[in-house]
Amino acid sequence: MNKDALFEKVEAHKDQWINISRYIWENPELGHDEHKAMEALTNELRLHEFDVDTNICNLETAFIARFRSEKPGPTIGYFAEYDALPEIGHACGHNLIGMMSTGAAITLKEAVREFGGEVIVFGTPAEETNGAKVTFAEEGLLDSLDAALMAHPSGVHERSGTSMAMEAMQFDFYGQPAHAAASPDEGINALEGVIQTFNLINALRQHVPDDVRIHGIITNGGDVVNVVPARAQAQFYVRANTKAVLEETSDKVKRCVEAAALATGCEYKITNHELGYDNMTTNETLSELYCQNLIELGIAPEEIKTDRDHGSLDMGNVSQVIPAIHPYIKMDDCPHSGHTVGFRDASGDSRGFEAMILGIKTLAATGYDLLTNPTQIKNIREEFEKRVKTP
Repeated sequence: MNKDALFEKVEAHKDQWINISRYIWENPELGHDEHKAMEALTNELRLHEFDVDTNICNLETAFIARFRSEKPGPTIGYFAEYDALPEIGHACGHNLIGMMSTGAAITLKEAVREFGGEVIVFGTPAEETNGAKVTFAEEGLLDSLDAALMAHPSGVHERSGTSMAMEAMQFDFYGQPAHAAASPDEGINALEGVIQTFNLINALRQHVPDDVRIHGIITNGGDVVNVVPARAQAQFYVRANTKAVLEETSDKVKRCVEAAALATGCEYKITNHELGYDNMTTNETLSELYCQNLIELGIAPEEIKTDRDHGSLDMGNVSQVIPAIHPYIKMDDCPHSGHTVGFRDASGDSRGFEAMILGIKTLAATGYDLLTNPTQIKNIREEFEKRVKTP
């Protein structure tokens, strides 16, 4: 079996896989509620002889699908996302990602049978909020992998790069209610605790590294105007290029909360409203394999950009435990950024579907390289041990 045989298989199944992706796009579901998407993807995997388990780590819409060879060899993992955004639907293209990883694994199946090893699809819900990849990594479900791969739709082709570590922080302030006009002196204003937290964080901004991002909203500021708010709440994302800088910054933000509570006389509680994400550490050896396959499929080298992702990804957590890549695949004629109506529309028409098919071929071809060349696995592991595991 060679790569041409892989690509012929993709072409043979192309219409079916586009239909599945379109179905997911037409039926957007929020994180941890992606029942239709999960069913569509797992049904296709079962049809192609994958052993499928669902309700992974008590996450109803998570799944793991495996195809094992009787011969020894590497274990390759593809990561599927399929959650949508509130109100705007699949404006991040997860309908494409879910089918891209699923299609790549199915395409690679016969190569696994011939050369040995195992291919696994990890169905990971809720990337936009409580990303399941965090839980999978923490529970050791990825430890058997030799490589972890996925690709994300975009307006450009882009090498796998970095992402920001992120902590999702929630601050609850508790005060004392009172009539705001008749007896305000008897009240303790929880909203003032939140407002002073914002002020102190704004003062903090000039004393943090340039890569740090701190942004938040007030989610509860009281109930009625004429009662001193007895409870108020704010939620923040704190981001940095590395986990170490993130931890230092989060400690400073917590001190802002403590100071605001002391100044206003409020009680307070600090929690996390979502799971935190580690920074993405790309395995450059694996990334180069992906890029070379993209070039062999007709993409000019100068079209593949190198940039830094300013967002946060739960694939970052994967990259801390296993060699991983998260490149971007171009949707033609899509100048729109993610999380916009324009991006959503491209994800549901020929622009997105053509990118998805190219992504399936590229991811499958990269998996083929790993199955057929043990030296690549060795090089990938050595780089991982040096760049990620070495203190």
